[in-house]
Amino acid sequence: MIGLSVIVLLFARDQNISQFEGWLLLAGLAGYIGFLIYENRKKTETDNKSTDQNPDIVKKDTGKTNWPLNIVFIVGGLLLLVIGSRWLVDGAVTFAQYLGVSELVIGLTIVAAGTSLPEVVTSLIAAIRGERDIAVGNVVGSNIFNIMGVLGIAGIIAPAGIEVSEAIYHFDMPIMIAVAFACLPIFFTGGTINRWEGALLIGYYVAYTLYLILATTVHVALPMFSAVMLYFVIPITGITIIIIAVQEFRTRNKNSME
Repeated sequence: MIGLSVIVLLFARDQNISQFEGWLLLAGLAGYIGFLIYENRKKTETDNKSTDQNPDIVKKDTGKTNWPLNIVFIVGGLLLLVIGSRWLVDGAVTFAQYLGVSELVIGLTIVAAGTSLPEVVTSLIAAIRGERDIAVGNVVGSNIFNIMGVLGIAGIIAPAGIEVSEAIYHFDMPIMIAVAFACLPIFFTGGTINRWEGALLIGYYVAYTLYLILATTVHVALPMFSAVMLYFVIPITGITIIIIAVQEFRTRNKNSME
């Protein structure tokens, strides 16, 4: 995800994602999915061999599965998610345009949040049920697919490619890369996302949204808000995350040596 974010920034250096670059992203998605399928099959074969060689391991009996009904649930659920997200985005965009908010702010906030609601719901349900791999993989996988799949297909279909504004290239894309890097120590520490780390991510998203609104409206509070975030909040957060990551790394090394 971090690598793809950097690649998109490089693609957008001329403020355009061309059709050729779109094909590259789409080809990368196909290769990535193929790699996941290959790794999963290899892991399944290894698990099966371990089970056959160890008679003490009992295979879990999942019972009969109603495949037609499950397929109906999946297709119906996806359809309802698409319809619901579309209604939310259309209504929010109309409301925001009525208030005179720019299309960039709409795309970065309302549309982005609306189209991410399926991931939010899926991760919440998975986290409540203890399915941690689904909760995290859903978000990371969605980001990877959005970068390679959505941008790739849009870049291919658009006759002149996707135009990238200076505001997105110089501000929003670097923020995207910084957030991707910030996920590394958060995921690394303790192998879990603590409540304070979740609150930290939400807080930064609120601050990012507030900055967009202040910048669009050219509010008088924008310079002070930017200074507080740039010289106080962000450095303290970065130092805290680095210290926690170093402590976690030392703890793991100590445990491995013992």
